[in-house]
Amino acid sequence: MPERLAQTEVAPEQVAEALRDVSRIGGFFALDTAPTRSSGAGAGAEVEAEVDADARLVRAGLAERAQAVNDHYRTPEPRIGVSIAHLGLAARLWSPVLACALVHGIVPTMSAVEWSGEGSAIRLRRPEGRRAAELPSLADAVHEQVDGVLEAVENALTTKVAPRLLAGNSASALVGSAAQLLRSRPELRTDLTRLTRELLETGRLRGTGRITGADLSFRRRSCCLFYRAPGGGKCGDCCLVR
Repeated sequence: MPERLAQTEVAPEQVAEALRDVSRIGGFFALDTAPTRSSGAGAGAEVEAEVDADARLVRAGLAERAQAVNDHYRTPEPRIGVSIAHLGLAARLWSPVLACALVHGIVPTMSAVEWSGEGSAIRLRRPEGRRAAELPSLADAVHEQVDGVLEAVENALTTKVAPRLLAGNSASALVGSAAQLLRSRPELRTDLTRLTRELLETGRLRGTGRITGADLSFRRRSCCLFYRAPGGGKCGDCCLVR
């Protein structure tokens, strides 16, 4: 088994190049892999920082970004900010992973994802990945790298948000990312549509919504709560849209 796993690994520079390429598709597809400058604290501190980076850095920052959303929309309802920030994070995770998997045949490893600066962008401390063609199930691998990170983030939330709402956010971001990729790379239609449908039947994404058109339009079965924010509205895939 270790030998088999080793065969699926991709050189870090190849992963980084694939991510740079798909970043040109749009803002949500950008996932920086440039190394950060050392603070000079020493090798021991760098190792400790590397350990602390895994997923926990994304979890730690979601509350601050949720508060920024609430401040922007001037809403006192904490779950609105959490849901909208969570939806944005989901889009930034699904987009580059889907694109790399289908354009370059590489599934990036997202365990070392972290926030990039004070905004909502994310980055990878270590560009690692596996060859899509060598994996038993591409849908399972992509789901693990994206929805697995999201669930880890959600487990650290202190604001109560309905689990099916968060699963719906993930599904909505998935299909939104796939639709944008389809517009940019129409030659991927068959493989992209198949993978997206398979992902919507994987894990907690099952039952969150349905694809309604060839352009990967979507209707979710939950609401992200954006309509509750002052000046907000209903998203195109919202279950409340008639």
